[in-house]
Amino acid sequence: MSSLAGKTLFITGASRGIGLAIAVRAARDGANVVIAAKSGVPNPKLPGTIHTAAAEVEAAGGKALALKVDIRDEDDVHAAVAQAVEHFGGIDIVVNNASAIWLAGVEGTPMKRFDLMHQVNTRGTFLVTQACLPHLKKASNPHVLMMAPPPNLDPKWFAPHTAYTIAKYGMSLCVLGMSAELAPLGIAVNALWPRTVIATAAIAMIDGVKPEQCRRPEIVADAAHALLTQPARQCTGRFAIDEDVLREAGVRNFDNYAYKIGASLLPDLFLN
Repeated sequence: MSSLAGKTLFITGASRGIGLAIAVRAARDGANVVIAAKSGVPNPKLPGTIHTAAAEVEAAGGKALALKVDIRDEDDVHAAVAQAVEHFGGIDIVVNNASAIWLAGVEGTPMKRFDLMHQVNTRGTFLVTQACLPHLKKASNPHVLMMAPPPNLDPKWFAPHTAYTIAKYGMSLCVLGMSAELAPLGIAVNALWPRTVIATAAIAMIDGVKPEQCRRPEIVADAAHALLTQPARQCTGRFAIDEDVLREAGVRNFDNYAYKIGASLLPDLFLN
């Protein structure tokens, strides 16, 4: 399978950044995309809402359903899944993209930030996957994709921001467990992580990082597309890196993904 035409994707945090890029890439195939995010109204500090994202999906050739969802809220998530199924008839793919970030040490991390990251990253990922599972079981080529890094226990990835690392690795551990649990059902569960920092709103959290040192979200979107079009029973349990996935698909030149061609690129967190 090389197309997502007619497939229904439930994408969290899809109002901007990587989530939106994945949504638009799927839309180019003619997919149905559920934009599940909190951004119902414009934010002066962050571009994009669920409604502007839905417009981009439809302009790209897909069908969109914009749903204001707080993935920390169990009732909210189950209601959104029910609306998605009623609107599109099912769910084929779940992309757990929503994530909260706070890059600070122990003393610099308020507990409200600790709680937010764990509620969104680990708990939200678990909850959304759990809520969609009955519908994934009915899909012909079901996939779950987490925007999460390969687990790496090198202390250097914990020392500067222990709370964030634990929360982000919670998503990774969901992949580890769910891929094994759901393999007999033919449901693929994989992780995808960028080789370099991606130019999204999150880079504002990283001191000294400039957009020209980054790649655009489209590289992750193209890699996600390559994974999500694989046979689910043959592609599960992977902790994939965007560059590696695209190389497997025959891509050799990544210049078109650069924010500024020729600039030195920063490696992303958690990769040696």
